[in-house]
Amino acid sequence: MERTEAGWGQAAEPGPRWRVLLDRALLGGRTGEHPQIPTARPPRPAGIVDGRSGGFSGTIEWREAQPNGRGDNHVAVLRKDLGGPRVVAFANPKGGVHKTTATVLAAATIGSIRGRGVLAWDDNELRGTLGLRAGSARHARTIRHLVSDLAQVENSVGVALTEQLDDYLRHASDGSYDVLAGEENPRFAQRLDTHTVRRVLELLCRTHDVVCVDTGNNVESPNWKTVLQAADQLVVTTVPREDAAFTADWMLDLLVEMGMVDLVANAVTLLSCSTPGPAPLLDDLSRHFATRTRAVVVVPYDAMLETGSSIEYSMLAAETRRAWLRATAVMVEPFAR
Repeated sequence: MERTEAGWGQAAEPGPRWRVLLDRALLGGRTGEHPQIPTARPPRPAGIVDGRSGGFSGTIEWREAQPNGRGDNHVAVLRKDLGGPRVVAFANPKGGVHKTTATVLAAATIGSIRGRGVLAWDDNELRGTLGLRAGSARHARTIRHLVSDLAQVENSVGVALTEQLDDYLRHASDGSYDVLAGEENPRFAQRLDTHTVRRVLELLCRTHDVVCVDTGNNVESPNWKTVLQAADQLVVTTVPREDAAFTADWMLDLLVEMGMVDLVANAVTLLSCSTPGPAPLLDDLSRHFATRTRAVVVVPYDAMLETGSSIEYSMLAAETRRAWLRATAVMVEPFAR
């Protein structure tokens, strides 16, 4: 198997690109070895499989998230001390893979359990929509306004800091999490250099326990790289499509090349079902990303999320909320004490 500019390919027999990626998963990862590939695929696992360690490692099916007492365990995990503020980066350079939706729903879910101290930041370079889909538009201030006043806000402490920062944030309708909206002016992206992004993250971590970041699509931008370098937890967002999967896979390789081996090994792959019907690639994708990341979590389709309008956590189906409860517990479990 050889790496090409178009992705993972083979010199022999062109075949579907996804077939090659699945073969790579069946071979057990990135070793480059070529043992015999099984002729029959094992049956779809139920529950937690392919676990690399204790806890929530493995593939986790959303269909299991039923009222059977397990939800109490997830709530307990989300309520625990996390050992300090945690930055959770939601990433995949491909657009349309539910990064923004995942960032909002993770913040909403964790915030609904913890009650406070959770923030969603839209770190897209160009016209991110998180600020439109989450949080009340009580003002038009964005990251641009915060950066302009950053030195002044940084000098505040305690309650004064919380109150000053609040002037730049929007809030979920139920108050469970805060939102730092992205800027729509493309010229502002030039101001989000490494030093500035680090200062913003440090400021947000002074007032919040969990900072969920929508990282945007440009892996060459300083803000994208800086957030990934500062992240405690990487969440790889994708949908059951070949192009989305290949982009996510390529990103993981890139992060390894950048020296973020531990971040990749501890990552969670979040597979969002984008249609109400069966997703033919779901099993194959789950199997593949279980070889690359600590856990794979599948969350269901919800018609309430497809309109592109404001995301109201309370309006989601009970099944969706249970799935996200489990997904976020998987994300924070390594830090819960």
